[in-house]
Amino acid sequence: MKAYWIAQVDIEDPEAYAQYTARAPQAIALYDGRFLARGGRSLALEGRDTPERSVVIEFDSYDQALACYHSPEYQQACRYRTGVARVEIVILEGL
Repeated sequence: MKAYWIAQVDIEDPEAYAQYTARAPQAIALYDGRFLARGGRSLALEGRDTPERSVVIEFDSYDQALACYHSPEYQQACRYRTGVARVEIVILEGL
């Protein structure tokens, strides 16, 4: 069963955050992650305000999605977003 990362991001320092976005896709690709949505228009109809950036990444399995998040490669990329963005990530098992 496939799994998805659902990320909502508010960027405080775009230049510094660019260091993260330059590294994270390579780490995600190591686990066969595929970007389905990355930025673009969005509108929150209920709940919190619309985040600046929303991202959906598809993986072949929940275990693969979780392994990617905890991988040394992805965690290294995450160091570049610490303190420069507010990030919420949920891993969701799906169809």
